[in-house]
Amino acid sequence: MSERKAHWEYVYASKQPEEVSWTQDIPQTSLDFINSFNLPKSASIIDIGGGDSKLVDCLLDLGYDNITVLDISAKALEKAKGRLGVRAEKIKWIVSDITDFNSSEKYDVWHDRATFHFLVNAEQIGKYLDSARKSVKGYLVIGTFSANGPKKCSGLEIRQYSEEQLDFQLSDGFQKLHCIVEDHVTPFDTIQNFLFCSFKKV
Repeated sequence: MSERKAHWEYVYASKQPEEVSWTQDIPQTSLDFINSFNLPKSASIIDIGGGDSKLVDCLLDLGYDNITVLDISAKALEKAKGRLGVRAEKIKWIVSDITDFNSSEKYDVWHDRATFHFLVNAEQIGKYLDSARKSVKGYLVIGTFSANGPKKCSGLEIRQYSEEQLDFQLSDGFQKLHCIVEDHVTPFDTIQNFLFCSFKKV
């Protein structure tokens, strides 16, 4: 087991949702971006680093029926499956490090809130971008810590991004559509400043 995988398995095995900073009851910004693409409910959507995020619950509630959730932690996905109950059978679950992910499926939406910023060296970032270019046929949404956001998360170093820096990383293969900066209030009432951007495959 890689050091990175071991870290996240431990986090999800030892902490409840209210004990981790990224928890959201309703991931409204992510939903707004996804809905802005005006895709049919049959659109293929993959949530990268979805963990036990409630985005999948909300997408099911909205009628989307072709959803994949990928996370490095099997424990995280077990938690999500347990919460969803029988609805979990409607979801494709993938346990994988995103830098090892190779899929024959093409996705209308690639959604990533807070995975990309954990990739801190050029090799990791390159593998992520290669996978995205191969896998996305439609749109991509990425949420990262902004230049005013935290410098670490879950005890790990992260990479902050400005709009220009994120656009530069995605410029080979994707056209930027829209970016916003917003504050995420954690379950323990601290503030994390996020940058969210949407892109279209070109």
